[in-house]
Amino acid sequence: MCVGIPVQLLSVDGIRGDVIEDGRPGLVDLSLTPEARPGDWVLAFLGAAREVLTPEAAAQITAALAGLRSLMAGGDLGDAFADLEARSPQLPPHLQAALDAGKTRA
Repeated sequence: MCVGIPVQLLSVDGIRGDVIEDGRPGLVDLSLTPEARPGDWVLAFLGAAREVLTPEAAAQITAALAGLRSLMAGGDLGDAFADLEARSPQLPPHLQAALDAGKTRA
């Protein structure tokens, strides 16, 4: 399993993006996110950006990862998942549409 890490693009040169990840300079492949521009946040998996994020989504993912790091080190989650605790579970749109249409089996 790989985990996506939010990183902010410092510069873009074709399909190459320069970023800072955990205080260190890095590169991401932007082949799958050609719309990404300097200043944008992207979700990077194994050195490749898969999605352009809003700053709010990047902050939520960063907080969740920090909470998990804390938990693994013997700490607690704090409010890392406050956005999830404040709402009820939701189905993905395609499953909700099927349920709304009365489908209960595959």
